[in-house]
Amino acid sequence: MSQPWIEGRFEENVITTTVEQAINWARQSSVWPLTFGLACCAIEMMAAGASRYDMDRFGAGAFRATPRQADLMIVAGTVTYKMASRVRRLYNMMPDPKFVIAMGACTVGGGPYFKYGYHVVKGVDLVVPVDVYVPGCPPRPEALLEGLMRIQDKIKGHRIAKRTGATGFGQLGEKIEDELPIPHHSGYVATEIETPPLQSHQKITG
Repeated sequence: MSQPWIEGRFEENVITTTVEQAINWARQSSVWPLTFGLACCAIEMMAAGASRYDMDRFGAGAFRATPRQADLMIVAGTVTYKMASRVRRLYNMMPDPKFVIAMGACTVGGGPYFKYGYHVVKGVDLVVPVDVYVPGCPPRPEALLEGLMRIQDKIKGHRIAKRTGATGFGQLGEKIEDELPIPHHSGYVATEIETPPLQSHQKITG
């Protein structure tokens, strides 16, 4: 079965491809997440790495205990202001290229603590750049696997080549933009009549 990054085959043991595609294939097939669980979403992350869901099928089962050996940070759980500086420190210690998955409602936007939780960061994207959001309270392991596959799609579209035609001798042109894929499904269902959401039940009385 041929891989999508293989451009052609010749004879019996010769395969042709580009260095860019080969590097991206190797990176997306060996994603090493950082062991970084903050709250109840970490239980779902552990379940995704266990035998039933087996995250190692996607080449991402080697959870690392140090950011020096990880290229994917899965922020699973509530991020408090006290923990935010530690999250940023660990992110800075990770080697490039690195990616971040925001797992769970608390990580994505503050969750149930959004209004009155003065100690909770209203979204981890205020601390580190997030590549994929996995909403839910808590999200099931299948949702985390879907987010991992979107990270792999992003790695697959990474471009390391540069355009030619730059000014000056021995210089390359500007970097080619990454080919970001369109998600398979966004969850949004278009309807003919857009009705405003019901908000009367959220009013505080008394």
